[in-house]
Formats: sequence, C-alpha cells, structure tokens
Amino acid sequence: MNSFGAKLKSCRKDMSLSQKELGQKIGVAESTISLYESNKRFPDAETLQKISSLFNVSLDYLLGNAPCKKPVSPTGRGVRIPVLGRVVAGIPIEAVEEILDYEEITPELAATGEFFALQVKGDSMLPKLEEGDVVIVKKQEDVETGDIAIVLVNGDEATIKQVKKVNGGIMLYGFNPDVYEPHFYSNQQIQELPVRILGKVIESRRSW
Repeated sequence: MNSFGAKLKSCRKDMSLSQKELGQKIGVAESTISLYESNKRFPDAETLQKISSLFNVSLDYLLGNAPCKKPVSPTGRGVRIPVLGRVVAGIPIEAVEEILDYEEITPELAATGEFFALQVKGDSMLPKLEEGDVVIVKKQEDVETGDIAIVLVNGDEATIKQVKKVNGGIMLYGFNPDVYEPHFYSNQQIQELPVRILGKVIESRRSW
C-alpha cells in the first residue's frame, strides 16, 4: 500500500466515506476521487492539504515518505489531534466536520489509543473548566468512578461531566451545581435512552 491512491482509499474506508462523500468534503467530483484512487490523477497542493487535514494524516505519509499515519506537527515534537466544536449522535467522531483547530499531544500518549479534543461549552463545570477551554479526550466506552468523561445522553449533543457509578446506574455531576444538578440514570435508561460514554478527559488546556 505504497501508492497515494491506495493510501487515500484506505483513509476513506477507515472513515466510512463513499467516494462521493469524500469528494464533497474536499470539493472535487466523485469521478476525480476514483481517478485519485486508481493513480490516474494526482491532486494539486491545495487539495492534498485538504485531504491531509480531513484524515488528520501527514503529507509525508500521503506522499510515501513516512510509514505512519499519525500526523507529526511541524515542530516534530507532537502529534496533532482535531479540536471539535461539538459531538452529536449518529456521526462518528472522525467524521465530524466542525473542526475548530488542532492541539498537540506527545507521541508516547498518542501510541496508547485514539484521541480527540473538544471545546468546552457552558458553565456547568466551573471552576475547573471554563467555556472555551479545550479538553484532551481518549476514546473509550467506559470510565472509572470519579473520571471526567464525554457523555452522550438521549441522542443530544455530547456533554462533559464527572461520572460516578452507583447501585443500579450512574450519576453525572457538574462541578457547578447552580447550573447542572446531579443526574441519575438507571441501567435501564442507560440502555434505552441511551447514555453513552465516548471518552475520558485526560487533560484540559486554556488559552490566555
């Protein structure tokens, strides 16, 4: 899988995109994607950069100069992950188009799993997390009691809350009870609503 076309096809399938959907995201026709993947045409520099950003892979990887998909930052010190404005039901995290920026994590951390970043909205997690802060999240379907997690409830937009496991279900806490009172979800509600844990918050970052 050394050719550009093979790598493009692999990235597209990893994100569960059709050729038409990929074309729409980067502004080219479905037939052009087909030509790219069959190595009958090569994208210009602007389109290549769009592909790199969409799949969060380095240009060196796409051009065959690096074996690793993970994008190394220009400084060479970290791995770039997307900062998402929101996470909603029905859209895989890797397919979310609302990418606000990128953050760097260490290569050592990146090697331990899949990561994304999310911008904090609202005041429910004050004073620890302020609106506009960015949290680094490790994708996982379960967390331990006391962990801060990204939680999707009833198909709504994902929220950042502290999780505590109790008999018969879980409690979700905001650090600011004036904004968000503790919510209990029974094991039945977890299945039926559903309540899904998307990842564990491992770090927060704030811009001054």
